[in-house]
Amino acid sequence: MPLRFLLKRTPFLWRYADQLTWRGSRPYWESRYSGGGNSGAGSYGHLAHYKADILNEFVALRGVTSVIEFGCGDGNQLSLAKYPSYIGLDVSRTAIQKCVSLFCSDSGKTFFLYIPEKFDSIVDGHPAELGISLDVVYHLVEDKLFILYMKHLFEAAQKYVIIYSSNHDEIIKGSHVRHRRFTEYVEVNLKRWRLTQRLENRYSTAQYGAETGSFADFYFFEKF
Repeated sequence: MPLRFLLKRTPFLWRYADQLTWRGSRPYWESRYSGGGNSGAGSYGHLAHYKADILNEFVALRGVTSVIEFGCGDGNQLSLAKYPSYIGLDVSRTAIQKCVSLFCSDSGKTFFLYIPEKFDSIVDGHPAELGISLDVVYHLVEDKLFILYMKHLFEAAQKYVIIYSSNHDEIIKGSHVRHRRFTEYVEVNLKRWRLTQRLENRYSTAQYGAETGSFADFYFFEKF
């Protein structure tokens, strides 16, 4: 029996499963989805509805007609979205297959496997007014992957970028979580973009705790 499943059957040890079996970001997410896992608590329940409310309001007020999301996951968060046109990308082939199946009757949604090293051709052919990244930045453990991801996210967006993430530096060794002060990276490396708003989470961990809260906030960027 695989180590992760042995650990999962032992609640006290499960919290250490990622540290003991870590093989990299992309293998982690493919293994998670193919093993029956989902996108996590942040894409379900009250947190999913909260994110959907913020994003749907932004799209409606700004008259956004096209959205590209880097990290669509299993599609549950997307099921609450109201986007006229949507492109979803993910590093997990299993997640993409789930989304294709879930939204097979919706011609306004298209999905692609995200392979960072081969992504430029997709950006050229599928620009969007708004690029979104939800609960992804702090999962980009490898520096190279983080840099490519940020490059692609901002290049694919024509007007706006919305990132929902933590924004401080903290390395959690051997884990699939690495917090980054990504706003500083944008300021230094993506000079055509400016941070226009930070929206603190309605369900912050400070108020609701780690079980029902989130350490992520919304960050809104605009191209100028």
